[in-house]
Amino acid sequence: MRLRVATWNVNSVRLRAEQAARFVADEAVDVLCLQEIKCRAGEFPREAFVEAGLPHIAVNGQKGWHGVAIASRLPIEAAAPLKLCREGHARCVSGTIAGVEIHNLYIPAGGDVPDRTENPKFDHKLDFYERLTAEMAARSPAAPLILAGDFNVAPGEHDVWNHRYMSKIVSHTPAEIAALSALQASLDFRDPVRAASPEPAKLFSWWSYRALDFRLSNRGLRLDHIWLTPALTAAGGGRIHDAVRAWERPSDHAPVSVDLNV
Repeated sequence: MRLRVATWNVNSVRLRAEQAARFVADEAVDVLCLQEIKCRAGEFPREAFVEAGLPHIAVNGQKGWHGVAIASRLPIEAAAPLKLCREGHARCVSGTIAGVEIHNLYIPAGGDVPDRTENPKFDHKLDFYERLTAEMAARSPAAPLILAGDFNVAPGEHDVWNHRYMSKIVSHTPAEIAALSALQASLDFRDPVRAASPEPAKLFSWWSYRALDFRLSNRGLRLDHIWLTPALTAAGGGRIHDAVRAWERPSDHAPVSVDLNV
């Protein structure tokens, strides 16, 4: 069976429920992982997702900030929740779908100063990565498991618009890249989106709202990821849906999708 899994930092699900439904219909999405839903569980626009064909919904929300959700065509079975955020934010929701354990993550952005001592937000970000890496290192790479979401790190020089400049900016600093690499190594995670478009192709999933024409400036970052353990086989289709970033009143992130054989 083909399972199409997508992730999208929607930047307010109540503002973009119609866009999410359009994306699901256009791309035949089976599982949609959402970040920055910015609402509590009771405020989530469930009916819009039920009507879009994703009636099974798991939400970890909070008032006005953060928040994550998984919406699925197939039933969502329980998965052990990950306790990763020392600040108690709603940044992770987990579930098992078609035998695949899925962890949907909204990893902290980290503030502006890339120094753990001077910037508590940056320390929080690296602490989150360290906790997640320890959790994954205790698992088996033979288990079918997905990490998806807004990781808030662009890993490679071709995942940013300007590697030399961005190496000094939070989201692409050496400390963050090292933390992301350690997480990837913990279960030998595969990156099917990059595999489908090998370097030196530039890949971005986020563009600032400051640019009037994001395509013209193209100062993007690849912050959004779907990683697979070796037990899972990608069936092609790993891609970034940058056309969605051009829709009216868009999120600053574009959705990312991967097709799996399950």
